[in-house]
Amino acid sequence: MIDRYSRPEMSAIWSLENQYASWLEVEAAVVKGWVEEGHIPAADYDKIRANATFSVERIAEIEAVTRHDMVAFTRNVSESLGDEKKWIHYGLTSTDVVDTAQALRLKQANAIILADLIKYRDVVAEMALKYKDTVMMGRTHGVHAEPTTFGLKVARFYAEAVRNIERFKTVAAAVETGKLSGAVGTFANVPLEVEEVAMNELGLKPALIGSQVLPRDLHADYINTLGLIATSLENFATEIRSLQRSEIHEVEEGFGKGQKGSSAMPHKRNPIGSENISGLARVVRGHMVTGMEDITLWHERDISHSGAERIILGDTTILVDYMLHRFTSILENLAVFPDTMLANMDRTYGLIYSQRLLLKLIDAGLSREAAYDTVQPMTAKSWDEQVQFRPLVEANATVQEYLSADDINDAFDYSYHLKNVDAIFKRVGLLD
Repeated sequence: MIDRYSRPEMSAIWSLENQYASWLEVEAAVVKGWVEEGHIPAADYDKIRANATFSVERIAEIEAVTRHDMVAFTRNVSESLGDEKKWIHYGLTSTDVVDTAQALRLKQANAIILADLIKYRDVVAEMALKYKDTVMMGRTHGVHAEPTTFGLKVARFYAEAVRNIERFKTVAAAVETGKLSGAVGTFANVPLEVEEVAMNELGLKPALIGSQVLPRDLHADYINTLGLIATSLENFATEIRSLQRSEIHEVEEGFGKGQKGSSAMPHKRNPIGSENISGLARVVRGHMVTGMEDITLWHERDISHSGAERIILGDTTILVDYMLHRFTSILENLAVFPDTMLANMDRTYGLIYSQRLLLKLIDAGLSREAAYDTVQPMTAKSWDEQVQFRPLVEANATVQEYLSADDINDAFDYSYHLKNVDAIFKRVGLLD
């Protein structure tokens, strides 16, 4: 991933240095397993732990000849050892090490992403509670519908954030899985007991069964969940982008001193952060397709998944980490304009209360059809002629016959629409 969309903590996990470090961890853990089986002297394990090293540059030199990165790695490690070097890669095939070490790096990435998700959830929760009672216009199809609150809008994204944490915990646990089952998954050269010791040493779960590789549905499920997380961020980001439009301007991304919105138009303040989130979500969703296609391999294994995976696992975790970090910062610095929200409710001449009026007429004795046919012509006149809805209601003979002045006042009171806000917040888990 390019530096612009990378944070150093996550990028370091996918560096060549950390790749080889994780390979060495796996190799050493396997040796420990063999020691437990009584096949390798404990003293040789101690020497490997104390002395085994590698050089990224030297591995590259060897690989230029071998055209095989695992062979280059094991030969370089052997250069740092004495006779005990014969136990490096003993009984293993390359993918035993690669897949298991990849799980180690995913475990490292998962710790960062989970912390990101929790921070994001907490910031969204704080925002939802802060604006719980801030009335605003609810919109469907982009058109004024009925009153809601900004807090309720944000609470929806809070609930989504909670679901994403649970989803992520599930797939993170599943992908933190290793295997040492050999060339075709038979454990012919490495006993299951060695694998058990090694996985315990590494903090991973052993796969119940595999081929030469771990089942790739694990990784596809993982990438798909990251895609859902990215899309959840885009969902919220799109809301901010819409609400920041000049015609609405109910929120605005933070705009720093000296920041420039346009090279041509000095007045511009654009929701560039949220737009960036939308664009990067598209990239992550593209990786979902690759992850799914990596599941199907020939027989016990081919390498059609390998090159694609070297890209998508690193890039997806790096991007999702970046997106969570950046969008959390956007929310922490978001300007919210409650007065504008309230004022915007009047832009449709009071038509937002049409359903409430309809229901009052039904409650007063009119059939639904008669009530609807009474209200709709008044809404059409209000909208087409750009006149206030309420005076038309108060002058209507049918309304006068069935509703009192207090009934009309109540129909045009936005607080009616907010009576269940606290109950909803309790259901979501934002209030006790």
